[in-house]
Amino acid sequence: MQSSLINLSVLLPQPTGISNYILNLLPYLQPLAPTLLIGRTIDGFNCYPVPGNLTPAEGKIGHLRRLWWTQFHLPRIYRQLDASLLFSPLPEAPLYSGCRFVVMVHDLIPLRFPNPKSFLTPYCRYIMPQVLAQAAHIICNSQATARDISNFYGIPAKKITPIPLAYDARHFRPLTSESEAAIPYFLYLGRHDPHKNLSRLIAAFAQIPSSLECQFWLAGPSDRRYTPQLQAQVTELGLQERIKFLNYVPEAELPQLFNRAIALVFPTLWEGFGIPLLEAMACGTPAIAANLGAAPEVVGEAALLVDPYKTNEIAEAMTMLLQDTQLRSHLSHLGLQQASQFSWAKTGEATRMLLAQI
Repeated sequence: MQSSLINLSVLLPQPTGISNYILNLLPYLQPLAPTLLIGRTIDGFNCYPVPGNLTPAEGKIGHLRRLWWTQFHLPRIYRQLDASLLFSPLPEAPLYSGCRFVVMVHDLIPLRFPNPKSFLTPYCRYIMPQVLAQAAHIICNSQATARDISNFYGIPAKKITPIPLAYDARHFRPLTSESEAAIPYFLYLGRHDPHKNLSRLIAAFAQIPSSLECQFWLAGPSDRRYTPQLQAQVTELGLQERIKFLNYVPEAELPQLFNRAIALVFPTLWEGFGIPLLEAMACGTPAIAANLGAAPEVVGEAALLVDPYKTNEIAEAMTMLLQDTQLRSHLSHLGLQQASQFSWAKTGEATRMLLAQI
């Protein structure tokens, strides 16, 4: 590669999601000697300073600033640095500018579950088709997302390369010294958006007989749009003593939370990948996952798959794991084997080779 740029204008000061993806990739992209377009410096890389107010931390205005900067400032930087390729870790790139670029698509949730109050739905409908059509190549995180890109946008499969994500194996692992929780609990980890299917999940938990003592813990940031409705549902079902809303849990505390859980319950209506499933399996924690989207690719044969639209299937899977210790042990063993197939080294090397080829 002659001269390459990596657009890190989206990088958050406290990494989550896409920022974690970026930071885990960078060590493996270093041999390409790219220039990072970034609001701070990262040791070992050439860094070109960009405004630091372009990230999601600034809210909707941060997204809009970044989109404006991408279209009207980034092409000038591309020419100034005599670049031959731009890599963007999300599907944003300068259009009709002469810039060659590769983008990463994480999911098409805004199209599958449109939200009229979110700018992401119109972006995916009207801007993203042009970005993907003009891209030199498209990376995505699963076969499910690759199919969505082809089905929604008519992009030929040969232009799309799925490269699975990974997890931090030093952090997410079995903790043999962990004692069992005082009361057994099921765990959900993630946001409270409607497509996460938490209303059905709460209804499913309500079907577990109260004689089977257990709790259900929801870990993930509260959302004033959705969390109050879920809390009202819990109250209506009389489950206030059995369901806990933990809000955001720091990453340092997640391995312990996984290790002590009966199982991760993650029957979302669609995932572009599903990193919580991978992290749970890496901790030896059984998982219940949806039989839709990318979840089956992530868990393989190592989890109980359910129809996320059928509350009774979710309830039956939870009850089965609660009562059957041998099944839990079996899934724990399979999950550790399945998780070992994923690593940031594999993800990073595959991405580096693809960018070098292009």
